[in-house]
Amino acid sequence: MSNRAINSSGLSYAQACLVERPSKLLFISGQVPADAEGKVPERFEDQCRLVWRNIEAQLIAAGMKLTDLVKVTVFLSDRQYRAANAAVRKEVLGTHAPALTIIITGIYDEEWLLEIEAIAAA
Repeated sequence: MSNRAINSSGLSYAQACLVERPSKLLFISGQVPADAEGKVPERFEDQCRLVWRNIEAQLIAAGMKLTDLVKVTVFLSDRQYRAANAAVRKEVLGTHAPALTIIITGIYDEEWLLEIEAIAAA
């Protein structure tokens, strides 16, 4: 299977991601910044890292990895988190560049500052 970024931004996302002949697809529901005990960190950066760990746990459970991500949708509770979100995403994904959409919106739980859903292909 081939997974290729098209018009990569250099900021850990691309305008498009081409997947040719995948053998499996994984649709990851919105992951939230709560740990297994339901605890939510206060700082945005800590919440963001926890969400990415939760995404990675779903990928691992499916026998996949972060580089299999082809589409990510980030829901932010406020525009003020744009830069921190980009920095943590770059820290987590490095040079991997899935297609990306960021939406500023109300989040289900007021304690959560973001939620991320994703699609992976391998």
